[in-house]
Amino acid sequence: MSLRGEFVRLGTRAFLKWRSRRFDLDAWRTGMRATKHLVPHPPARCHTTKVLVDRRTLYRIETDRSHGARHLLYLHGGAYISGAPAHYRHFTWRIADAFKACVWALEYRLAPEHPFPAALDDAVAAHTWLLHNTPDASRLFVMGDSAGGGLMLGLLLRLRDEGRTLPSAGVALSPWTDLALTGRSLRENAASDPMLNAHHLPIFADYYLAGADPRAPYASPLYGNPGGLPPVLIQVGGDEILRDDAVRMAEKLQSQNPLSRLEVWPRMPHVWQLFVPFLPEANRAIAQIGDFIADVQR
Repeated sequence: MSLRGEFVRLGTRAFLKWRSRRFDLDAWRTGMRATKHLVPHPPARCHTTKVLVDRRTLYRIETDRSHGARHLLYLHGGAYISGAPAHYRHFTWRIADAFKACVWALEYRLAPEHPFPAALDDAVAAHTWLLHNTPDASRLFVMGDSAGGGLMLGLLLRLRDEGRTLPSAGVALSPWTDLALTGRSLRENAASDPMLNAHHLPIFADYYLAGADPRAPYASPLYGNPGGLPPVLIQVGGDEILRDDAVRMAEKLQSQNPLSRLEVWPRMPHVWQLFVPFLPEANRAIAQIGDFIADVQR
C-alpha cells in the first residue's frame, strides 16, 4: 500500500467516519451538499450535458477520448438517501477516458421520500432510453458504486427477468448487495473500516426499503439468481464492512459466468477509486476497469 493510501485511511477515519450510533439525515445531506462545491471540475477537454428524460435527469460526460458508439450508465452511491452526479464530476470523466466511452450519470430519486423501487425504476427507464438512443446496444455498459453498485446489479436482474436487452458488462465498486445485513465483515471489519459505520447500515436499509423484504433480489441482488447475466467486475477494499457483500456476490456471478471478476484490494477504504488523482491505487483500479471492458469487447 502506498504512503498516500495510508494518509487517505487516516483522513477518512478522522473526517468521514461518523462514529455516533445516532444518525441525522438532515445533517448528513447538508454535509453532502457542502462537499459538492469542493469536488474538482473536469478539464476543458471534457464536456458535460444535462439531458432530461421523462422527468429524470441524466448527465452526459464525454472527453476527447470518448468513442461515439460506446456508452456507460453510471449509478452513484450514497446509501440510497444522498449523493448526486455532481459529487462524481472529478471521477466520471476519468471513467469516460478509461472506457473510451460517453458516460451517462443518472440522478435517480432518493429515499426516504422515494423508497424502493423508485431508484430501480429510474435506472430501468434510463437504460431503456439509452438503448433507444445509442447506436450499438452491444457497446452499452453499466457501472455503480456502493448503493449504486447494488442498484446496478438489481438492474441487471430486472432487465433479464423482463426479457429486456442486457448491457454487455457491469462494474461494481464496493457494492452494497445484502440489505438483510448478514455479512461477517459487518462485524469483523467494524473497527478496521476507515470510513463506514456498521451501526448506520440498518438505518439506511430501513429508509430505502420502507417495509419491503430485505432479501428481495431487486433490492439485495445477493439473493437473486445470476444466471444469464453479463460479466461483472467487482472491486472492494479488504478492510471494508461491505467486503463480504462483494465477495459473496462475486462468487455467485462467477458460478454462472467465468468472465466475471473479483478484486479485493488490501487496506483500501470504501470506494477508494474516488480519491483519484491523489491516490495511486485509485488510478490503477480505474486502469484495470478499462482493461476489463476491453477484454469483454474482444
